[in-house]
Amino acid sequence: MLQKRLEGNWKNAQEAIILAGGLGTRLREAVPDLPKCMAPVAGQPFLYYVINYLRRQGIQRFIFSLGYRHEVIEAYLQKEFSALQYQCCVEEEPLGTGGAIHLALTKADGEHIFVMNGDSFFAFDAEKMHQLHTTAKAACTLALKPMQDFDRYGVVTLDASGHITSFKEKQYYEKGLINAGVYLVSKPQLFAKQFPSKFSFEKDYLEQYVSEGKFCGSVEEGYFIDIGIPADYTKAGKDFQPKPFELSGITKDWTLFLDRDGVINEERPGNYVLHKGEFEFYKGVPEAIGKFTHYFKHVIIITNQRGIGRGLMDEQALYGIHELLSGAIKDSGGHIPAIYYATAVDPKDFFRKPNPGMALQATEDFSDIDLSKSIMVGNNLSDMKLGKNAGMRTIYLTTTNEPETLPHAFIDLQLPDLKSLADRLP
Repeated sequence: MLQKRLEGNWKNAQEAIILAGGLGTRLREAVPDLPKCMAPVAGQPFLYYVINYLRRQGIQRFIFSLGYRHEVIEAYLQKEFSALQYQCCVEEEPLGTGGAIHLALTKADGEHIFVMNGDSFFAFDAEKMHQLHTTAKAACTLALKPMQDFDRYGVVTLDASGHITSFKEKQYYEKGLINAGVYLVSKPQLFAKQFPSKFSFEKDYLEQYVSEGKFCGSVEEGYFIDIGIPADYTKAGKDFQPKPFELSGITKDWTLFLDRDGVINEERPGNYVLHKGEFEFYKGVPEAIGKFTHYFKHVIIITNQRGIGRGLMDEQALYGIHELLSGAIKDSGGHIPAIYYATAVDPKDFFRKPNPGMALQATEDFSDIDLSKSIMVGNNLSDMKLGKNAGMRTIYLTTTNEPETLPHAFIDLQLPDLKSLADRLP
């Protein structure tokens, strides 16, 4: 059984700037008096989907470039994303896309920073884009989307090596590559150029310096939507609407993620389970996990264990608990291939729930895990938020808390306990 302690940075500790200062003029009739990225889409601000997709791509730190009604976005982030590592950069006056990016980059720690618009969504591959960017030592790498029969966007042309050769004006095209509004920017190379405080990133940087051969394009076929016009805003509302969740739809290629305390075993209110002598299974849980083992591809435990970070217990004691847990489950015909435990005291640590780091690490260790075919089971809303942040389905157990009012944005199914879930599986 794999046991992995997780704390601190994941991979490159990648950062992203989200440009969220738009007025939303063309959406004013549908969404009055809100920044464009805060337009409600399928029960959530559009920004919610942008943030969580980026987190599932391993983006760890965020810089929000704000302008119009910035206080609305700041209040939303403080309330709904309190565990997110982020800063806000507010323009005192509109600086254009270039000025906004340049100002936000002064707050970035790294040298290569993702930049995207807060009012468009593109399902790009951040790792692929990062690899192309670093291999080519590019000044800027753009995510490009193949399109057909369009006149709303200009076209980007590439040479055989993936370097951008030109940007063509908006007009009707039968087919072509469009700029999908996602960039990976080399901060040192951008800062080496001289710009006024207010400038256009597209016109004054990309188009002005494309002839230097330092810009690359990463072609991606992922889902793309720009909510800048009412028709596409309406389409986004349909596209992001969650599909109904039914246990009968689960197949053997699904993965089950379980929280530990309050799900598998009794919690100790106001304290931690410090050693195996304090560990007590809920009735019927080993047998339930035995059933899950034969029903799901993987059954994996992910648990916050801040007691280690606070020095209240050591890892040997934790291993003793997990050996007891694993042994009882094996005796019931089950198997737990991995337990991930987050030990950070800092609530904004990328691995600590509700942040998605533990789930992402599981996909690194088990390449056959598809988080869109995974379920997070927990007894706290932080478990449910982790599930949604990672793109999973969620089941809320009322073992230690009162039932939540349904429908709930973070809960797909609510049950009394883990045994009830096993009993309800077809």
